[in-house]
Amino acid sequence: MELIQETPDLSAYLAADEAIDHDRPRVRDTAARLAAAASDSYDYARMAFEFVRDTIPHSQDSGDPRVTWRASDVLEQGTGICYAKAHALAALLRAEDIPTALCYQRLAHDDGDGHVVHGLVAVRFNGAWHRQDPRGNKAGVDARFSLGGERLAFTPDAKSGESDYPVLYAKPHPVVLGALRAAPDRPYLWKTLPTAL
Repeated sequence: MELIQETPDLSAYLAADEAIDHDRPRVRDTAARLAAAASDSYDYARMAFEFVRDTIPHSQDSGDPRVTWRASDVLEQGTGICYAKAHALAALLRAEDIPTALCYQRLAHDDGDGHVVHGLVAVRFNGAWHRQDPRGNKAGVDARFSLGGERLAFTPDAKSGESDYPVLYAKPHPVVLGALRAAPDRPYLWKTLPTAL
């Protein structure tokens, strides 16, 4: 699949916004701590990915009812669903000048009823975009940071109506952000997740 930049302006994939708030102290401090231990930008990107994947539980997996959507809140509260974790990873990467996009998949819903939009990121290295999924591993999910072939949490099954969206967004998709912001808790959010973009 060919990934398509929403905008040709690469600086848009470095910008801070309301959700990817890498100008906030919590994000800057976390990025600085990770960068101090990294040997180069690739090593930093891998470490940031593993930090978000492994130390911030997916709130559905952990049973946490809180809904986070700002990167700084995800890092502070230590919880989030796929979209929120993607926002946190994008913020940490952009904080260290690594262009990062938000991207999405349409997958079968966990409860087997219909479909749901799943969020992940793409990082730009060596003139190309590489998708990464910081969702968090569990039984049947083994996502890894990779620039040499995708190691995502899920592979869409076209026969089941699943698909990859090729667009690389500079900001969270409005449908995704709207669902997160409107949800008073995760059980409510689970009933109102976007089914398509």
